[in-house]
Amino acid sequence: MTAQKAPLAEKAKPASAQTPMEVAPPTAEVEDLGPPPRARSKAWIVRLISIAVVIGAWEIFGRQVNPLFMSYPSAIASAAVGLAGTGELWVALGSSVQTLLLGFVIASSIGVVLGLLIGRYRMVDAATDWLVNALYATPLVAVIPLVTLWFGLGDAAKLFIVSILAVFPVLINTAAGVRNVPSALVDVGTAFAANERQVFLKIILPAALPYMMTGLRLGIGRAIIGMVVAEFFTAITGLGAMIVKYGNAYDTASMFVPILLLMLMGVGITSLVRKIESMIAPWRASDE
Repeated sequence: MTAQKAPLAEKAKPASAQTPMEVAPPTAEVEDLGPPPRARSKAWIVRLISIAVVIGAWEIFGRQVNPLFMSYPSAIASAAVGLAGTGELWVALGSSVQTLLLGFVIASSIGVVLGLLIGRYRMVDAATDWLVNALYATPLVAVIPLVTLWFGLGDAAKLFIVSILAVFPVLINTAAGVRNVPSALVDVGTAFAANERQVFLKIILPAALPYMMTGLRLGIGRAIIGMVVAEFFTAITGLGAMIVKYGNAYDTASMFVPILLLMLMGVGITSLVRKIESMIAPWRASDE
C-alpha cells in the first residue's frame, strides 16, 4: 500500500515578496516642534508697527502741547544729538551704568545665596523671615537721609541704595523656587545616597532656576529705580543729575533724553537676562 503524501506546508514568502506594509519603516529623526518662522516674523512685524504707531501719535499730539509741559520724538532726538556732541550724555551714562551694574551684581549675589539658604533650611527661614518681611515692606526711600549719614554723598551711598532696593525680588523669588521643588525629587536624591552638596547642585538649583531668573528680571527694574533715586538725593551725578538739571531749567526735550535712555537700559538688561536664561536653562525657552 502506497503511503499517501501529506500536503506540503505553504512556502513562506521571500523577503522581496513582502508587501510594503510588512516592511519596517526606517527610523526617522524627529524634529523639534516650535513656532514656525513665519509666525515669528509676523510677531516682529506687528511689534514694529505698534512702535511706529506710538511714536507717530506722540509726534503728532506732542506738537499740540506747550513744550514747557511735553516734548515730542523729533525734538528729543535733536536734544540727544546735542547732548552727545558735548559729551555730557556719555559721562552721565558711564557713571550711571557703573553704579547700576555693580549694585545689581551685589544685590543678585546676596539675594541668590540668602534665598537658597532661607528656602532650604527652616531654621534660617525662622530666624530671618521677620526681618526680610519688615525691610521689604519699609519704604526704603524714606531712609535715604540715614544712608547719607552712614555713607556720605559719594558712590558708596549710591551702591547701598541700588543694592538694598534690588536684593529683595531676587531673594524672595529664589526662596520661593527652593520651597516649590517637589519633595519627591529630593527624596530620590537622598535614596541614591546623594549628599547635601549634590542635592543642592543637581536637584534644587535646576528646579529653582526659573524662579531665580524671574527675580533677577524684577530686580533690574528695582535697581534702576534705586539708581535714579540715589542720584536725585545723594551724589548728584549721572542720568539722574541730568533729569534734575534740565527739569529745573524747564528744558523738557533734554529732560526726556535720560528718561528714555533709562528705559532702554532696562529693556536691554532684561533681554540680556532672558538670553542668559535660555543658555543655562534651554527647557524654559522651549516651554515659552
